[in-house]
Amino acid sequence: MDFKQLQYFLCLAREGNVTRAARQLNIVQPALSMQIAKLEKSLGKQLFYRSAHGVSLTPAGETLAGLAGSIIQNVDHARDEMARLDGKISGRVSIGMITSAAQSTLAASSAKIAVQYPEIQLLVCEGYTEVLVDWVATGQLDIAIVNLPPGKSSIAARHILDEEMMLAYGPSNKVELPTVVPYRRLKDLSIVIPSRRHGLRRILDATAAEVDFTLKPRLEIDTLSAICEIIATTDLITVLPGIALYPDLSAGRIEAHRLRKPGIVRTIAWVTHPRRVVSAAMTAVMDIIAEDLQTAATSASRLVNR
Repeated sequence: MDFKQLQYFLCLAREGNVTRAARQLNIVQPALSMQIAKLEKSLGKQLFYRSAHGVSLTPAGETLAGLAGSIIQNVDHARDEMARLDGKISGRVSIGMITSAAQSTLAASSAKIAVQYPEIQLLVCEGYTEVLVDWVATGQLDIAIVNLPPGKSSIAARHILDEEMMLAYGPSNKVELPTVVPYRRLKDLSIVIPSRRHGLRRILDATAAEVDFTLKPRLEIDTLSAICEIIATTDLITVLPGIALYPDLSAGRIEAHRLRKPGIVRTIAWVTHPRRVVSAAMTAVMDIIAEDLQTAATSASRLVNR
C-alpha cells in the first residue's frame, strides 16, 4: 500500500465510477483499476462492490475511507506547514458547498482565491448538507459549507452567517401581498420549492408544522437557479434564502417580501473533522468565501420590499 494508491482509492470512492475517477485523476482507466486491485491484494480485502452502474464501498472500504482520508489530509497539512516556513500559503483544499452558497458566490470567490493565493489548489463540489458532512467525517473533504444541522454533531462547525429566507415572485404574478407576509399565507399560494431531500425544504416544512399546516407545492425542484427562472417567468412563488435570490433580485427580474409569524432564518457554517488541523490554506480560502457570502446576503436583504 502506498500513498498514491490511497489517493486513487479515495477518488474512486467519491466518484463511484471508474471512468469519472480516472478522468479526475488524469490517468487511463486500466491504470486506475490495476492500482485498486493491487491495494485490495495488499490488504487482503475487497474494497468495492462492482456493478454495471459503477462501484460502491464494501464495509472494509468504508473503514479504509475514514482512515485514508485522515492520512492524506495530515500529509497535505505537513506539506503546507513546510511551505509556510518560506512565507508561502499553499496546498490542496477540497470544499463541498450547498447549492445556495455555491451558485451565489463560488465563481467570484474562486477567482479571488486564484489571484491572491496562486499556490493553493482548490477543489469544489456541490451537494446536500448530509452528504457533505459525511464526506468531511470520512476524510473525503477538508471543509463543507452547509446549513448547520440541528443538535450536536461530531464535526467542528464555524459560523458564517444567519440569513432570512424570503418569499419571491416575478413581474407577471398579479398576487397582492402585504410588505411582510404571514407564513400561513403560503397555504393558499402556488409555490415551487426544493424537494424533501433538500435541507432548505426541511426548514420550510418544519416552519409550516409550527403553525399547523402542510406545504403542498405545485413544483418541487432542487436546482435553485431553475426555481428562480421559473418564478421570474411564471405566476409561481417561492421561498428561498436571500443569497439564492440575489442575482435575479439585483437584475430586477423578481421581487421579494419578508416572512413573519414566524420568520425563517437558516444558519450557514463551515465544518471540518474535529481531529483535522485547519491549515493556513484552508483558513485563507474560507476567509474569502465567508466574506463573499456575508456580502451577498447583506446585499440581498437591502433589495427586499419594505
